[in-house]
Amino acid sequence: MNYTAPENLLINKTILITGAGDGIGKSLAIKCASLGAKVILLGRTLTKLQAVSEKISALNNVTPAIISMDLNTANEQQYKALAEKLMSEHKKLDGLVHNASYLGEICPFTDIDNETWNEVMQTNVNATFLLTKHLMPLLEQAEAASTIFTTSSVGFKGRALWGAYGVSKFATEGMMQTIADEYQSSAMRFNAINPGATRTVMRANAYPKEDPQVLKTADEILPIYLYLLGDESVDITGQRFNAQEKR
Repeated sequence: MNYTAPENLLINKTILITGAGDGIGKSLAIKCASLGAKVILLGRTLTKLQAVSEKISALNNVTPAIISMDLNTANEQQYKALAEKLMSEHKKLDGLVHNASYLGEICPFTDIDNETWNEVMQTNVNATFLLTKHLMPLLEQAEAASTIFTTSSVGFKGRALWGAYGVSKFATEGMMQTIADEYQSSAMRFNAINPGATRTVMRANAYPKEDPQVLKTADEILPIYLYLLGDESVDITGQRFNAQEKR
């Protein structure tokens, strides 16, 4: 998407990003902070989150909040406790970016083991559901909150060997559309982004023989994320966007 974010795009906005310790989540968190947002970093690996926090602090002298949470093992009570903590610390949540995803294995459908299937669904679907559900009161307090789900090209057209991951992204799109329809009369909006082929660890795991240098970096695909988090997209909800025109 050809979009240039104004320097004050996210001033006075509080944005929570999952999977913020690496890849797209890391790049997005740093960029959002540079555009004035108060960023909340959520991820599994504390050291990675701390490294991102240090970069942001050096950028604008503001230390982001850090939430170390394993989406694959967290139960609903933990999400409730997280929501209560955030509500005690923040008056509103202007943005929620569901960036974290788990690939699982690229293999024939009948070769998917039950443990892998459950882990993929837990991280990509159940965690997204629970986090959105329990943070809804904070999103409702914002003037025009934006929630972004992460989808994939295998989430709207089935592809052989992508079993659990593909199915989880079909579910993600369905979740986004359902919530968007339920809240279409509200000021909140819910959309999904397909990042496309990006130079990330997940992409390398999926395509180990691919030359990463031919792929766009995480920084290069951020324009659509920024557009959807900013106020220029306040009337857009229930839509899927591709961060890249190809792939």
